[in-house]
Amino acid sequence: MLTGLTLVFLGGDARQLEVIRKSTELDANVKVIGFDHLPAPLSGVMHESISLEVISSADVLVLPVVGSDEHGVIPTSFATEPLVLTEEHFAAMPEDVLIYTGMAKDFVRNMCKKYCLKLFEVLDRDDVAIYNSIPTAEGALMMAIQNTEITLHGSTCMVLGLGRTGFTLARNLQSLGATVKAGVHRDDHFARAAEMGWKPFITTDLADEATDVDLIFNTIPHMIITAQIISKMPQQAVIIDLASAPGGTDFRYAQRRGVKAMLAPGLPGIVAPKTAGIIMANCITQSIMDEKTRGDESWTLQD
Repeated sequence: MLTGLTLVFLGGDARQLEVIRKSTELDANVKVIGFDHLPAPLSGVMHESISLEVISSADVLVLPVVGSDEHGVIPTSFATEPLVLTEEHFAAMPEDVLIYTGMAKDFVRNMCKKYCLKLFEVLDRDDVAIYNSIPTAEGALMMAIQNTEITLHGSTCMVLGLGRTGFTLARNLQSLGATVKAGVHRDDHFARAAEMGWKPFITTDLADEATDVDLIFNTIPHMIITAQIISKMPQQAVIIDLASAPGGTDFRYAQRRGVKAMLAPGLPGIVAPKTAGIIMANCITQSIMDEKTRGDESWTLQD
């Protein structure tokens, strides 16, 4: 339980609603900022404006999946006014506050470092990333079906990167009857791809391997699908780039050549916000209980 703790939620999208609901179920004192225009009211929460007083009352501050931009602007789907987190807010936070986000930009990281505040980036956790790979893969398949004139069954699909998302996606493509090529740069990933029945290759050979593909799914967060690669692809092929912005594709050249290329980061929050939110909620609430149990014994926590 989270009895006795004040959780302040600052901005976010539909995923954040699930974290809020889970927190209230666990008996936390929940304050929300930037949730003025909701499709349905939230019960058991206090709606607040961003202020030093509210921020300083937080035992836990929960930021959106992408915490803020480099100027402290908080993304929010349910407010008309912009939310801005300033250095003054960080200076006002209690020294034992726990700050949660999906992935932090340098502004939030630097402020937490300067004021010795504990920051948790939950998307760095393997369990969260693996769970999130499921809606990511489903969203990528949806985009592939919507943007091609062929079935995935019988197609030749390339997956670049066999991390958590790449592995789940390749397995799903295989189960739909696609021929899967897997671009890797590690020997263990090469061996795993071969064991799974995919066609592994080293990414340095990408130009040669891309000549017969119908779809390329990229998960590698640096420029890998260059103009040289795109020039050798069939013009009707489709690129779906799942890496975080700006992706790993030369989108300018793809457009010039007439190859359809789409940047699609953050698919869990787009195609399955409830599922993605439940994943975040379970992770964050359990982490809070673990941290407070290990830390200050004066907190009132109940199992």
